[in-house]
Amino acid sequence: MVAAEPIEPNSFDRAALMAAPTFDSVFHAEYAAMVALAAAVSGSRAHAEDIAQESLAQLDKHWSSVVGYDRPGAWLRRVVINRALSQRRRLAREAKARFLLQRPEPTIDPAPPAVDDKVWEAVAALPGKQRAAVALHYLEDASVAYIAEVLDISPATVRVHLHRGRQTLRRRLEGGGR
Repeated sequence: MVAAEPIEPNSFDRAALMAAPTFDSVFHAEYAAMVALAAAVSGSRAHAEDIAQESLAQLDKHWSSVVGYDRPGAWLRRVVINRALSQRRRLAREAKARFLLQRPEPTIDPAPPAVDDKVWEAVAALPGKQRAAVALHYLEDASVAYIAEVLDISPATVRVHLHRGRQTLRRRLEGGGR
């Protein structure tokens, strides 16, 4: 029988802590991707940075528990998607209220259109879960399993959302309308 080497007290804990990501490292690694995801899901570049920053603040608040998750990035993406969808609903309610009050909305000169603007405008018109699935899949090259984890739905449902989203985008972008 071979005698086990004595283990220094807390050496496993120190090794685990050294391998654990820090909030700062996650912030720097994920910020740009979260802004892009927020813009794609909310349909608003103007609000995307706020959504990403609020989501990262939420991550900071819950860091002690989230850092222990197998995939803290999935938690963060779920927060970004939920905030982006809420922002979109809030903006829709505000627009409806302004219309009902017949007060014109102030206008801002749009930025020059980017090559992908037409595509992302069409993505922004998709229903929420389809929009989130398409954004995760094409912006982050996320797998169906990962998208299912982030959206808290089954992989089969993710495939349905992606399929329907692609069909709708194809029709809209080829000039077929709805």
